[in-house]
Amino acid sequence: MKILFVAAGSPATVFALTPLATAARNAGHQVIMAANDDMMPVVASMALPGVPTTDLPIRHFITTDRHGKPLDIPADPLEQAHFTGAWFARMALAGLDRLTALAEQWRPDVVVGGTLSYVAPLLAARLGVPHVRQTWDGVDSDEIHRGAEAELVSDLPDFGLDGLSTPDLLIDICPPSLRPADAAPALPMRHVSVTRQSGRLEPWMYTRGDRPRILVTSGSRVAKDSYDHNFEFLRTLAGDLAGWDAELVVAAPEAVAEALRPELPGVRLGWLPLDVVAPTCDLFVHHAGGVSTLTGLTAGVPQLLIPKGAVLCTPAQRVADQGAAVTLLPGEDTPAAVTEACHTLLEQPSYRTRAGELAAEVAGMPSPADLVPALERLLRD
Repeated sequence: MKILFVAAGSPATVFALTPLATAARNAGHQVIMAANDDMMPVVASMALPGVPTTDLPIRHFITTDRHGKPLDIPADPLEQAHFTGAWFARMALAGLDRLTALAEQWRPDVVVGGTLSYVAPLLAARLGVPHVRQTWDGVDSDEIHRGAEAELVSDLPDFGLDGLSTPDLLIDICPPSLRPADAAPALPMRHVSVTRQSGRLEPWMYTRGDRPRILVTSGSRVAKDSYDHNFEFLRTLAGDLAGWDAELVVAAPEAVAEALRPELPGVRLGWLPLDVVAPTCDLFVHHAGGVSTLTGLTAGVPQLLIPKGAVLCTPAQRVADQGAAVTLLPGEDTPAAVTEACHTLLEQPSYRTRAGELAAEVAGMPSPADLVPALERLLRD
């Protein structure tokens, strides 16, 4: 069976799809992963064959409409969700021609797309093959999907569609206790933390020290010129926590790490193997990104979630409601509130207990290998 996996324009979208893609290939199926061209080194680092969808980076679609007009990210939460869907839809259209050309020479039997990889259902409809949606994380996407559908309304008839089609199979990596009650039926699959490895392991990465270890990150897409302010968010958090009697670890792309090292002497800083480092941490402090949150949950680490984006607020609050995190919503993340939350998470054992229970729930979910037969059944049926 030939399976095309479609990620998007950030490393996290590649990492999320890699476990199932690897499991499918290990089961004997042919696998290709598609993503934006600047993600090809990331796909290659996952030991997967990759094809580019578009030469344009993710930033282009966020900041520019179809006609080249500059765009600003709206502040209203609902408008921001629709805006997110619209730029993911524009990115889907930009990659469609290349994937169609690929299918003329290497026709997939099944197309597996990530949560917001809208080129996947369009391509599957064009080819008449099953479409599988595998979630990247636990972020609610209904309003994002509506924004994408509105952006694509004039394009959908070309694919014989009057709306974004329901996938033939939905695979969800969100732990069941964190899924909304009205979530669509789905097959559960365990989140497996994978990341781009940057070199050999050092002993500190897999051992605990004498002091509490606090890990701070703003995700894999942060850059020094971040249009979404994530660089300044990371810089401020790290600076505020650097003076604590704790071991501070800052996970960031190397270009960002290089910019921050002069300000943070003695801090472990750079692109890290989070799948190895995470279980040694006592606290995660981050932007509430979906993959970062699931990495913390899988490792059983209490988290301080500070959502940098309206679509992240609800899922972040859901983790806090489960007792495994503290969430500071926009406007609440003052230095005093961050300090208080960190002390609470480190000093009250109930947070680590509950985080451990959620980690056990994740560990009990079906593995990616367990889901491969479901892909095979789609083709048989």
